[in-house]
Amino acid sequence: MNARNAWTPRNIYLYLVCLITLVITIFALTNAVRSTVELAYPEPTRFAVPRLPEEANGDPELEEQQAELQRQWSQRQAILSLVGNGALLAVSVPLYLYHWRAIGRERTTERG
Repeated sequence: MNARNAWTPRNIYLYLVCLITLVITIFALTNAVRSTVELAYPEPTRFAVPRLPEEANGDPELEEQQAELQRQWSQRQAILSLVGNGALLAVSVPLYLYHWRAIGRERTTERG
């Protein structure tokens, strides 16, 4: 690869796409790991402050319902996050591989 052909607009585009998709892949992987840990080790439940005077009695059944709703909400958020990160990976990894292979093809063409 000579210096004159090293930084053509096409090469700059290919390298930028590879950089961007690599960064997206790294963020998606770290967030997927975080969501998986969240599913395995859920956030401790928080008890809501009573809003109505009749709720102020500390009804254990109401507190249990609130804890279950909190657990379900936390689990739903972790699953949605996993699905979103999986979609990011499904898009970014093939784009990265395609553009990285295009760079490799251009390098071998310029050498030969």
